[in-house]
Amino acid sequence: MFPGKINPRKMKQMMKQMGMEMEELEGVEKVVIYTPAGNYVFDDAQVVATTMQGVTTYQLTGEARFEEAVPEIPDEDVDLVASQAGVAGEVAKKALIETRGDIAEAILKLTQQ
Repeated sequence: MFPGKINPRKMKQMMKQMGMEMEELEGVEKVVIYTPAGNYVFDDAQVVATTMQGVTTYQLTGEARFEEAVPEIPDEDVDLVASQAGVAGEVAKKALIETRGDIAEAILKLTQQ
């Protein structure tokens, strides 16, 4: 964006003249981005808040790890799979979690074992 090397002090001054402010958020331990498929977790992330023309944006730097969401399994689904497959409730619930709540797939999985 800027040609050549620019002195950091001069860069800060130019940003201030443009109405741009940057501030690093101190003490950030964890940032989590929640999605339907799972969560992106950033441990020890560096976060910088930039305000320009009244709008604040956040820049996030760090290594992310993805944690898949565990689907909520209704008790009725567990009971149905358990009765259809002839297994205990705990086994049925485990199969439903592995198949991400798909009742038919869980029953097939348990009856083919």
